[in-house]
Amino acid sequence: MRPNPPSKVGDVLRRFSVFIILLIICLIFALGSGEFLTASNLLNVALQTSIIAIVAIGMTFTILTAGIDLSVGSLMALGGALAAGLAVRQGLGTFGGIGVSLLIGLALGAINGLLIIKGGMPPFVATLAMMAVARGLTLVYTQGRPIAGIEKDFVFWGTGRLLGIPMPVILLAIIATIAHVVLRYTRFGLYVYATGGNEETTHLAGVSPDRIKLAVYAISGLTATLGGVLLTARLWSAQPNAAVGWELDAIAAPVLGGISLFGGVGSIGGTLVGAFIIGVLSNGLNLLGIPSYYQQVIKGVVFILAVMLDLFTKRRR
Repeated sequence: MRPNPPSKVGDVLRRFSVFIILLIICLIFALGSGEFLTASNLLNVALQTSIIAIVAIGMTFTILTAGIDLSVGSLMALGGALAAGLAVRQGLGTFGGIGVSLLIGLALGAINGLLIIKGGMPPFVATLAMMAVARGLTLVYTQGRPIAGIEKDFVFWGTGRLLGIPMPVILLAIIATIAHVVLRYTRFGLYVYATGGNEETTHLAGVSPDRIKLAVYAISGLTATLGGVLLTARLWSAQPNAAVGWELDAIAAPVLGGISLFGGVGSIGGTLVGAFIIGVLSNGLNLLGIPSYYQQVIKGVVFILAVMLDLFTKRRR
């Protein structure tokens, strides 16, 4: 029921190829721009990548069960708006606003799971509906206007540093470590892989796939909301149209990192590498002066190639 062991030659080569791709991209940008390998720019890459990587970690759980979550971008916007609004307008303070926002994100993620489990909806349809609902709720709550006046202790979580390291990067390291331990060394992690690998067999083994699915979508909602809070803190305000299109990057990162869209295969380490491929691409293209609309085309092509690779390896298995 465990995924293919890391010692398997094919799996090792597959993971290694992802690192090779990242190194090649870094080499290209290093040759194209003298600023790319500077310490300040590399730290900036880590900061820019950290938020989408956190969201992608939650997405990894859903994809490992052969699902998907299209609502993460909207949940980011809603989570950031609620955290800022509750902290500023309702006077709950930074921790009160963020705490309530995270709980709401967790609940909305669980609703996604219930729509899939009890409602019989495909994950694509259920989360697409939540994407529209969450974006609409964001616009209703903010009245289509930014929420400003955020306190400095709120902003600290997006812009502050500890020992010279940006807080979002520190949070990413903590969350990635926890997620890795959960997936690799706990029964829940075993059941996540098993559900994505063969749901029927998992059920016959006495494990409820429905409970696992409910949990993974709740996790995705939680990490998306946290990402929205950090994005709001970085921007010093909650923007009603924040994180539009971020679901593409959140899906692309795990797939680029070797997480199979068919479920049951992949690791948190792979997701992090995939997220940094996206982050390095964005940073490097900006340094080279490539217009943003061309960047979208390039990212789309990279994602297509990643999906094709996933399909190819699925056939090989």
